[in-house]
This record gives sequence, C-alpha cells and structure tokens, in this order.
Amino acid sequence: MEFNIDEMKEQYVDHPFDEVEFVVDAEDMVAFAQACGETAPHFLDPKAPDFRAVPNYASRYHGRRSLPKGFPVNMMASFDAGKSVEITGSIRAGDRLTARSHIHDIFEKTGRSGGMLFIVHRMEFSNQDDIKVSTVDWRMVVRLDMTRDKKAKRGAKTQSGES
Repeated sequence: MEFNIDEMKEQYVDHPFDEVEFVVDAEDMVAFAQACGETAPHFLDPKAPDFRAVPNYASRYHGRRSLPKGFPVNMMASFDAGKSVEITGSIRAGDRLTARSHIHDIFEKTGRSGGMLFIVHRMEFSNQDDIKVSTVDWRMVVRLDMTRDKKAKRGAKTQSGES
C-alpha cells in the first residue's frame, strides 16, 4: 500500500478523534508503582502526605479508538514502537482525568529492513480542574516494504508458473 504522507497529515494530524474519562484509584496507583519496581513511599503509601502516581502512570490508559475513523492503516499489519510520557502535573487518587486523543505526527523512515511509516498517537490528560497533568505519545509502525515484498513475491511466483 502506498501512502501520501502530506495528504495523511492534512487529513488526520491535530484533529481530535477520541475523548474518554478515567477515575484514578489509589489501589491501582500502588499496584502500578509496584509493577514498575518503585520503592518511594510517595508512590506506594496512600497515607503519605505527597502520595501521587508514578510519572508513567497515564500510559496505562487507552481510549476507545487507536486511530481516527477511515485512517488508511491496518492495525494488524502494525506494531507498537514505544511510548513517551511528559509530566506536567501530579496525578492523585480520586482525580477524574479526561484524555483527548489526536494524531500528532506521521512520518516515514528507511531502516535496514526497508521503509517504515510512523504514526504518533497523542493522548493529553487533564484533571477535574482542567489542569493538564500528562501527555502520552504512542508510536505505531507499519512496515512499508512488507506489503511491497509480498506483492513482488506473488508476482514472481505467478511469472514462474508457481501458484
């Protein structure tokens, strides 16, 4: 599948496509901190005066949609290329977070294994006071050459008489 990056950017980048709400639970915060190997009391003890979520806590949340409607990528032909988290405030037990999603960027890179399309899905989190507390960028990769290679191999087999 060929992609026109400029057209995709124009149609999808910076256009909100999902909004969800989450209520932050103290037990979930502790379990997540423990799973991360955290040892600081302000992440593990709900009675600590400065109890708050670990910095990457917002990365545990997902919206209802990974991509906007009509986005021309098959999720089954992609893989997760990692997350980055920017912390702009503390997440506390009992907070009601609103997460808004949009595509932040789309770009192509060529690596040793061929061309790759990168899609950056951004979720911005605000608390009940409309204070931004976190931004999570999730990178998704689609191997471009994989589709082309399969078509080329099918064509070669057909030309050589194989099926």
